[in-house]
Amino acid sequence: MKKLLIAVAALAAFAAAPHSASAGPCGLPNQTTLWIDFADGSVPHWEMFAKPGVIGAAANFIYPPRLRAAGAKTVYFDLNFRNRIGTPSDPEDAATVVDRAHRLFDYAAASMDCPTPWIALNELFGAGTATPWSATNAQYRANVLAFVRTLAARGGRPFLLVNSKPYTGGEAGDWWREVGKVADIVREVYFPAPSIHKQGAVLGSRSMRQGLRRAAADFLAIGIPPSRLGIMLGFQTTPRTGGREGLQPANAWFRVAKLTALASKQVSGELGLATVWSWGWGAWSDGERDPDKAAAACVWLWARDTSLCDGPKAAGPGFNTSLTEAQITLPRSVQCMVGAQRIGQYDLARLTAMTRDRDVAYSALFARAAESERVRISSERILAAERNVILLRFGGSTSAYRGALARAGASEQVGRGVLADELRRAEIKRTFQVPQPSGTEIAAYYATYSAALARSVEATPAAPWLGGAKRGVALASIAPPQVFKLPTGRRTAVRWFDGIYRVRPLGAPKVLGSIPLAQASGPISIALKQFARTNAFQSWTITQQKAALRRARCARDELPHVAEVELASYLPFLAID
Repeated sequence: MKKLLIAVAALAAFAAAPHSASAGPCGLPNQTTLWIDFADGSVPHWEMFAKPGVIGAAANFIYPPRLRAAGAKTVYFDLNFRNRIGTPSDPEDAATVVDRAHRLFDYAAASMDCPTPWIALNELFGAGTATPWSATNAQYRANVLAFVRTLAARGGRPFLLVNSKPYTGGEAGDWWREVGKVADIVREVYFPAPSIHKQGAVLGSRSMRQGLRRAAADFLAIGIPPSRLGIMLGFQTTPRTGGREGLQPANAWFRVAKLTALASKQVSGELGLATVWSWGWGAWSDGERDPDKAAAACVWLWARDTSLCDGPKAAGPGFNTSLTEAQITLPRSVQCMVGAQRIGQYDLARLTAMTRDRDVAYSALFARAAESERVRISSERILAAERNVILLRFGGSTSAYRGALARAGASEQVGRGVLADELRRAEIKRTFQVPQPSGTEIAAYYATYSAALARSVEATPAAPWLGGAKRGVALASIAPPQVFKLPTGRRTAVRWFDGIYRVRPLGAPKVLGSIPLAQASGPISIALKQFARTNAFQSWTITQQKAALRRARCARDELPHVAEVELASYLPFLAID
């Protein structure tokens, strides 16, 4: 690779230092992200781009002057890059490359009426070719590098279009970094509209944003700054090339065009990308002669800046005109929203302090948000449960309770959140209909837990641990432990996490095995149903979370992992079920 770079340096020894990304030559706007639209004479509706606020990409001496005369800015779009440098299998002679770059620069400067033109080079072949390269591919890459260095040395700003995922390992990474010193890299990302439409607005928009981030990440990861990166979106209509891909009706295509613009705006703003380009407006073939192209272009312009075109009018009746549809604009303090439920950045940081794992904390908070859509727990119930915890497990000592929280890295608010989870899950579990345990299951429980305590009692109000009845046999596996310490025959208040019960034992505690199986089968069935509801809850919450994930709006589309997280395992003194 060193020999390659030395050879390229010899070809373009006059290359100057890279230009400033903020120079704004040729009257181009001086802003972070510039939007550039392909608008040469092959575009039947090129006049739509001929207006102030638009940068048109074109070549020759016919359409660029017309675009500028109507108020647009222009950059040069070279469709003949292959003819100038060759291909990976058949590169041009290195001795010709610099001269061809000079001639292109002179032509572009005249076409753009600008001494330092921006020049898009369509396009690099074999971006994903791994090293070691063949001799012909190495020469091809040397030609590309010499070409862009020559343009930059003349004061131009070259934009190298890349149509596939790049290989950036080893010496290839060095090559990309050398390109990034003198040229912008524009990654072409062409989403097939039917796939985006099928996913729906939320998931389709998320897919596009994630795809655009991945496209940029390949280069950001090797040190190419965002000020040297761009993305190109495709609106072509030839089958199997990305773009419309036959999507019908037209309104669906216009909606995808809108969402594409909004996704591009979101990601380019997040990353600070230099440029966003549109391609595919030309009509070179029958496949590209689409009667809806002009309307799609208008929607594309309108979605990024409503002053550029009347998108709703062009799209016609039935078009969804919302510019906030499926977008992830969130308050800075919010990490994620599921419907009206929000996951705050502060809540996430606070819970992470306890779990010592941000992913676990994020999953737990997301599960909480999803489950809360089914059941909401009032603050009164949470505080009552907290008082019961302090009384039952800390002898009424609030300071001891707070100390236990602190030792676990949790605040009182975190503890209350865990209590709310416990109460919510217990309530949800009670709503599940589970099958009656089989005789075999009951007998297996009886044999396994024959030494566990059981006791005949009356309770007011009806207790879940008696199967929702006021009288029955309480089992130690599901009943409050105090039940087995009460004096026989006396009605005593038993405080538990879900309230206070008046319990009167009808006899002394016994081991389960001393009760005939026929009598024990009822209470065993109650216990087994509780266990079955716990298993059912595990499946239910995963399903609920997956559904919520499809609607979630999270900062930068950073989504949590779907999981059932038992936060009470970090604070076992808060477990109530």
